[in-house]
Amino acid sequence: MSTTERTRINREIRAESLRVVGPEGENLGVLSLSEALAAAERAGLDLIEISPNAVPPVAKVMDYGKFQYEQKKRESAARSKAKVSETKEVQIKVGTGDNDMRLKANKAAEWLEEGHRVRAELFLKGRYKGMDEAFLKTRLEKFIMLIPYTYKLAEPVARAPKGFAAILEREAKVKEPKPVTEKPPTP
Repeated sequence: MSTTERTRINREIRAESLRVVGPEGENLGVLSLSEALAAAERAGLDLIEISPNAVPPVAKVMDYGKFQYEQKKRESAARSKAKVSETKEVQIKVGTGDNDMRLKANKAAEWLEEGHRVRAELFLKGRYKGMDEAFLKTRLEKFIMLIPYTYKLAEPVARAPKGFAAILEREAKVKEPKPVTEKPPTP
């Protein structure tokens, strides 16, 4: 049930007959609305419609405050289990050394393994901006090939405000990481 939909209780319930669950979780069977309200009144509790779309709708005899508390607790637990994915960034330059590129590629692989997106960027400043675009794209592509993890390109290598960039995402079904190459290809 979404938080925008208000839970109907007691006399707000519109259904003529309900499948009623007792305060201890026991099944009271399918009862008319008046019988269900009488059972809730005898127990000194509320009648809460917990599944309005079922046929017949399901209602439970319990304290409304306790119901709200349990519902908030369930929503909080669901939110805490939700994995938040963010875009991490790895930045290299034209003159970045082979070992540094390997270290950054391994870090990018860790992030991909955790489920994050990775933005690989070739940062250009000064005279590097005037270099051949094909060479610069190749340089970034070679770095991306160093990443020892199975990935897919969410956005291919393209011009970015600070140089060239590509965005990588983890492959949907990952079996094994890609083997690490001993030596990166030279530009």
